[in-house]
Amino acid sequence: MTGQESARFLIIDDHPLFREALQSAVQLEYPEVETVEARTVSEALGLLSGPKLFDLALLDLSIPGVHGFEGLLQLRTRHPQLPVVIVSGHEEPKIISEALSYGAAGFIPKSARKSVLAAAIRHVMEGAIYTPEGYGAPADDCDSADRAEMVRRLATLTPQQLRVLQMLRQGMLNKQIAYELQVGETTVKAHVSEILRKLNVYSRTQAVIEVSKLDNADLFR
Repeated sequence: MTGQESARFLIIDDHPLFREALQSAVQLEYPEVETVEARTVSEALGLLSGPKLFDLALLDLSIPGVHGFEGLLQLRTRHPQLPVVIVSGHEEPKIISEALSYGAAGFIPKSARKSVLAAAIRHVMEGAIYTPEGYGAPADDCDSADRAEMVRRLATLTPQQLRVLQMLRQGMLNKQIAYELQVGETTVKAHVSEILRKLNVYSRTQAVIEVSKLDNADLFR
């Protein structure tokens, strides 16, 4: 960012009132900033592919069209230089820890006061990682190394492979995926083979199971 006048923030949340609240918090710290709103991750990715760059994205985890950390992973995969801050109603330490492991630049609870939101945004814009006051990383368990390794492997997927994996998780067949992506079934099969290789699994079912372990799906119900 070269100055306040050139700063652009992307707010990704499907609730108009909370988008308005985030915009207000942003303006507390950056009165001249340009804020752009998106209701879905797909809409956000469209905006990010435009000619004008963004300095920061504020993302709600519970947003239609994605599950768990899929939205964060899509943003990080396609735009690795963009700081993405999670703003969520889910405040469990395990959720915060997982978000940070996926590359989030910070985690702000939706319950935070406007002044706290503003201070957190400033913290991230200065290059630091923001976590809520009192946050303590959960104690390592026997699965933590396996989760970290799978996160690392997921980060090697291309954007198109990530889309195919998301569709696999939705139970879509190769023919359906090919139709959605407007490619041939042979191309889809090649993507699936590469996904299995990169994730070090032997079947699409195993891929779905292993990736689903990262979602903490029970915390997003």
